[in-house]
Amino acid sequence: MPAPAGVPRPWLRETREAIVGRLEGALAGRDGAASAACIHELWMRGEMGLNIERALDQLWAAAADSVPEWLPTRHVEWLPLAYEVASRCAATHRGRSSVYLVLLDFSDTAGDPYGLYVGATAADPVLRFEQHMAGIRSAGSVRRRGLELLAGPALHLRGIARAEAARIEVELAEALGAAGIRVRGGH
Repeated sequence: MPAPAGVPRPWLRETREAIVGRLEGALAGRDGAASAACIHELWMRGEMGLNIERALDQLWAAAADSVPEWLPTRHVEWLPLAYEVASRCAATHRGRSSVYLVLLDFSDTAGDPYGLYVGATAADPVLRFEQHMAGIRSAGSVRRRGLELLAGPALHLRGIARAEAARIEVELAEALGAAGIRVRGGH
């Protein structure tokens, strides 16, 4: 899979063994950014979920203060698919709006325990997620089921024109749903 826009994949061409070695060194050095890039690369290659969860736990224990915002805090099996689908969306005009994704918890229902909320905002996506969780102009699905902002797949959709954000919000929600991911929002 090609490198998604906005998220570093410096070790795309390295072997799994080399990446695992880099991860061990980065964790020992408490380097959150390098550790995150290693974990992300393994994840995008389909590394077993248990290994990703273990690496995430080690990362949070070793370097929580330097973990980039785009790395999720938990393993989501379909994350590589979300990157692939989101990478097909592109804006041509810069602006102050963003498209954002929120990881939703559906563990109390049948099927995949996770889903996505797709939104567009003129605010910073982190602030907008916090507003949802506080009940400020909040989508019920985010307020009840929101786990975290899933920044990585939509990093390239920040700082875009408002009209394009509105269009991409709908297109991305439809495309993620068509790919088999449970989606809310996108209107």
